[in-house]
Amino acid sequence: MSQKERSIRRAQGMNKLKLSVVLCTWNGATYLQPQLDSLLAQSRLPDEIVIGDDASTDATIEILQRFAERAGRLGIDIQFARNPGNRGYVANFSTALRQATGDVLFLCDQDDVWRPDKLALMAMRFDDDPRLLLLHSDARLVDAGGTPLHCSLFDALQLTPGEKQAIHAGRAFEVVQRRSFVTGATAALRRELVELALPVAADWIHDEWLAAIAAASGRLDFIDAPLIDYRQHGGNQIGARKRTLAMKWRDLVRPRGQLLCAEAQRLRRLEDFLAQANLEAGPERAAQIRHKRIHFEQRVMIGQLPRRRRVLPILREARAGSYRRYGTGGRSMLRDLLRHD
Repeated sequence: MSQKERSIRRAQGMNKLKLSVVLCTWNGATYLQPQLDSLLAQSRLPDEIVIGDDASTDATIEILQRFAERAGRLGIDIQFARNPGNRGYVANFSTALRQATGDVLFLCDQDDVWRPDKLALMAMRFDDDPRLLLLHSDARLVDAGGTPLHCSLFDALQLTPGEKQAIHAGRAFEVVQRRSFVTGATAALRRELVELALPVAADWIHDEWLAAIAAASGRLDFIDAPLIDYRQHGGNQIGARKRTLAMKWRDLVRPRGQLLCAEAQRLRRLEDFLAQANLEAGPERAAQIRHKRIHFEQRVMIGQLPRRRRVLPILREARAGSYRRYGTGGRSMLRDLLRHD
């Protein structure tokens, strides 16, 4: 079969991968309908949609019930569960991911809109690369009414060309050690990643935990194009926006001791997971995370010193390459020098 024939075959949705959309909702009636419509407008329809509602009290349930009937008429299998009480979005997504039966699972928020070729394009990438565990994309940021904000998600995250190159080259774990960059609303993953990574460790968000485990154990990559409209409004659990100079200054001087301490504790949980998981590179990855954890513990202690006594320990961490490897280099050094804990 020629490359052209393979492309046509995939474009017609004839690959063998079973695709599941995992949609979690909570009081989402305001924005939910456009997202649901975009799921049924896909050029490659999903085989299954798993819906987990976290005890909504608005019209969300009625909207979902009507949607389930529409999707069922198109031959899409629907799993619809409503939590008896509010569990939070991490637990809600974790439960729904476990219930999905597809080969590739697409995380879906309740307030975005997907581009019609999102499923087809991402399924093609998984079909082409058996080692690919998690794939995500850029997104177009829009306001509550859907008007473009003239900024992409990757722009807001300030994902650099060097970081993009490292991820494409199979070195995503290097970038994961530096910062979070995978947004769940844009992500898809193989079901075996769910089986490996869940449950999500305490104090981790499901998408960053899945990204860390994927990068540590296999291949993580991205599509450098906006495949969803990522709606920014007052009810976002986690949003994104371009940082102003004022925001950057406040970030430099704000207290960080508790944040750094909490991050060190989170890193210990990841370190323990990687050390105990049956992964070929597990011990090496655990050692890398341990090195980062120790760096963060050093930064906690630096913040407890008077500013004039911070210079030497900051320089020691800089000479070891830790600020560059696990942060933003000179900006992280400046944060430690200026912050007041």
